[in-house]
Parts: sequence; C-alpha cells; structure tokens
Amino acid sequence: MAPSRHDVLTIGQLAERSGLATSALRYYESLGLIHSARTTGNQRRYPRSTLRRIAFVRAAQQVGLSLDEVRTALARLPEDRAPTHREWNSVATTWQSRIDRQIAELELMKAKLTGCIGCGCLSLTRCGLYNAGDRAATAGAGARYLLTRDPDAGPEPDRENRPGNSPVNSNV
Repeated sequence: MAPSRHDVLTIGQLAERSGLATSALRYYESLGLIHSARTTGNQRRYPRSTLRRIAFVRAAQQVGLSLDEVRTALARLPEDRAPTHREWNSVATTWQSRIDRQIAELELMKAKLTGCIGCGCLSLTRCGLYNAGDRAATAGAGARYLLTRDPDAGPEPDRENRPGNSPVNSNV
C-alpha cells in the first residue's frame, strides 16, 4: 500500500520541519543519508521518518562524527521506522569510544588553555599551545612579550626583568 499524501513531506516541508536549508537536504540525499521518492513530475517526497534520520545526523555531528561515520551508522538503522532499543544501542555503543577519546582531547585542551591564561604571555603566534618551541616559556612567567624591547628578538631574559636592573636599551 502506498503512503498517503499525509505520510510524506515535500522538500520545503522537510526543510521547515527540520530547520535545514533545502540545499542541505539535497546534499544529505546525495550522500545517501536520507532518501526520497519521486513523483511523476520528478518532485522529491520524503517519508515522515526522514525527520528522525535528520535529527540523528545532527546529533551525530554535534558529537563530532563525520558524515561518512553517520552514513555507516544510518546504514545499520531502519529507514522507514524508529529504531528499536536494541538497534539504537548497537549504534550508540560504537560511538562511546569515539566520544571518550574526544572527551580526553577536550580535557587536554582545557588544561592547555588554563595554562595559557595563567602564563600571561598574550602571544598567539609564540604560545606553547600553537608553537611547541615556545620561547616565552623559557624566559619565565608573566607577560614576556609585553616586556620585550624587541618583539622580533623574543622575550627578555629573566635576569633583565629583576627589580634593580635597568634595561640595556632605553628606546622602550
């Protein structure tokens, strides 16, 4: 039995309901993430269950999965109905190790950012987060490049910044 006209959505209706542009929907379809049937006039018609697949794609992207990974996961789920608890768990467990790795990477990034904020170097081009050979770190704590007389030469050595020492070059 063919679905009734109330069980299918046009691309415009699907765009409105999903919050995606029609171009994104056509792109998802070209990747095989969603599927449509064509009318005799060659217009796309999507089953209502496509909304669930789109929600799945968007959730997967939020946790950092690529569209290739999403396609692989969707291939394991039914197209025409909601997945069962068992089907969903099968897909979700494959994501858990990926999410755990992402959490570990984010924790490391958080620690690095906290260190950067604490170091005060204020240099995105010379910071240890972006430049493993961070010269400012070897010169000591504080806003090393703000204290540098010649930014191209790098941070001032620690001994020159001690109280009582006058700068050698006075054109600061």
